[in-house]
Amino acid sequence: MHSNTLLHPLTLRRAEPADLQGVLALLAVTAEWLYRKGVRQWPRGGFGPERIEPLIEERVLYILDDDLAFLTGDAVPVATIALDGHADPEFWTRDDEPDAGLYVHKLAVSRTWAGASLGDTLLDWAGTAVAAAGLRWLRLDCAKDNPGLQDYYRGRGFRHLRTVDLPHRASGALFQRPARARTSTSEVTFRDLTIPALLDA
Repeated sequence: MHSNTLLHPLTLRRAEPADLQGVLALLAVTAEWLYRKGVRQWPRGGFGPERIEPLIEERVLYILDDDLAFLTGDAVPVATIALDGHADPEFWTRDDEPDAGLYVHKLAVSRTWAGASLGDTLLDWAGTAVAAAGLRWLRLDCAKDNPGLQDYYRGRGFRHLRTVDLPHRASGALFQRPARARTSTSEVTFRDLTIPALLDA
């Protein structure tokens, strides 16, 4: 078990409007970290609120809180993940049966939790949500010129479908895996407040 978990229990919940600044801060740090690694999928400096507010309003953005930090006023989440049915029309075609899956966006983990496999854990949670919705596929797109990131997803059971090479998009490598696939070996646990949220969505 990751040592942080022993001292800092975690809670997964649906993001609320008051979480906006914390989410933006985490995504900005993550975007800068990616940029320094040569990954250009996200804009350097992160996203503007106009990109994140709709996800909160649509109730499709989830955050993982460090309960201790949250209680002491730290609004920056440990991790974020968006999960929705919005298949990007520039990437996913009718032949893909876009409605057969849900799509991961804005998956980010705080650098202080690096090595805890929280990304793997959240992908498994997302697959559970897809299965609960009666759908077949957990899907995502990632940077088309980053073999390391693509290998990460392959190592988590995702199959590369194809790469859509659009000059105005850094992303375009399309991946999917069966909804019920599980790959995380992490012993990190969290209190999950999302089940009612998913059922009410």
